[in-house]
Amino acid sequence: MSLVARHLEENGIPTVIIGAARDIVEHCGVSRFVFVDFPLGSPCGEPFDSEMQSRIVGAALDLLETATAPRNTVAMPLVWSKGEAWKDSVFTAEQPFLSPDQVQSWETRKQRYRDQKTQP
Repeated sequence: MSLVARHLEENGIPTVIIGAARDIVEHCGVSRFVFVDFPLGSPCGEPFDSEMQSRIVGAALDLLETATAPRNTVAMPLVWSKGEAWKDSVFTAEQPFLSPDQVQSWETRKQRYRDQKTQP
């Protein structure tokens, strides 16, 4: 999404990214970013918490209106109500992103793609 935002910005369309994974989003160089320290997939807040969701979307609209320079980040001072235990289960040895079989399958497909690129 960050790269799409950069493309839109380069073509005159202002954007605001609302999300987590701050290091990745900022590395992509988006113009306006509202950071929430929430589990991936929940950038606009907790389900059914319309007050929280309104605050986040409101901050994004405010940033769209007030940002005067590139690479603006606003960190929302919000806390996930169930605590930060979700962070312990992200990309750990006990619960990796991909299983060993999935990694092998991915590596096989990647090699197949490399082989296809080298063929005339």
